Amino acid sequence: MQQIKTSFDFEKPIADLVQQIEKVKQVAEKTKVDMSATLDELDGKLNETTNNLYKNLTGWNKVQMSRHPDRPQTLDYISMICDDFIELHGDRTVNDDKAIIGGFATINGQTVMVIGHQKGKNTKERQFRNFGMANPEGYRKALRLMRLAEKFNKPVVSFIDTMGAYPGLEAEERGQGEAIARNLLEMSILRVPIICIVVGEGASGGALGIGIGDKVYMLEHTWYSVISPESCSSILWRSWDFKEKAAECLKLTSDDMFGNKLIDGIIPEPLGGAHQNPELMGQTLKDYIIKDLASLGKLKTDKMIEQRIEKFCAMGVVNE
Repeated sequence: MQQIKTSFDFEKPIADLVQQIEKVKQVAEKTKVDMSATLDELDGKLNETTNNLYKNLTGWNKVQMSRHPDRPQTLDYISMICDDFIELHGDRTVNDDKAIIGGFATINGQTVMVIGHQKGKNTKERQFRNFGMANPEGYRKALRLMRLAEKFNKPVVSFIDTMGAYPGLEAEERGQGEAIARNLLEMSILRVPIICIVVGEGASGGALGIGIGDKVYMLEHTWYSVISPESCSSILWRSWDFKEKAAECLKLTSDDMFGNKLIDGIIPEPLGGAHQNPELMGQTLKDYIIKDLASLGKLKTDKMIEQRIEKFCAMGVVNE
């Protein structure tokens, strides 16, 4: 099997077995003794341990996976999925928010509008991208691009990966809540197909601002919730120490969301997470997008919008 690069505490059993295998190989090389039976046994144990571990991740484990520094981000997926990409900038009112990127791209010969959060890979990039936390102008840029897609009758594909909308005073002064609410309204009645995919973190209105679509997916090891586990813990217990308990209570994993009928499907990740095999993850995403673009393209526009609105209106329970 492909060797898993371990990063988290919960992956220690895998790291221990890999270390044992390396030691046995070294002994076999030094002593020239046939250790193939021992290696086969350890390889089998490694396979079993790895499969069991990633099938039974807790909510907090999945939050950790979604934040892995090597996890592919929107620009990575664009380069893997799209044949070309022309980035468009600015909201035509304030400035160009670097936390949200977007532009026309070609996927399998079909032109689409791609929009997504971009966190950045290193400290300098993250500061430049504001850690993927968009200001109001970011959501207004996204809306401008969606209207442009509607004008030219091109589908929209959005990649969600944010810790939330930027909570700064200046963002609130420029209408953060209104910008997100406007996007929710406009996306619900946009007259082109919309495919939304949570590829990392999906927190609060920051995720919902580009998250209303005909198809909404989550990658296997991602989360989607009204609040992060740390913030939830700090509100309920006045401490971050209960973040793991908060993650379980929030029911934020892809399995929880699909079970509650809040998303349309779960996209499987390579063993160990998307960062272990980005190319395979990119190809899987591309296959899903191509399939959905074909099926949504057959729907009449009014019927598509009606189904989109009905889907979101059916979520949750109202007691009168």
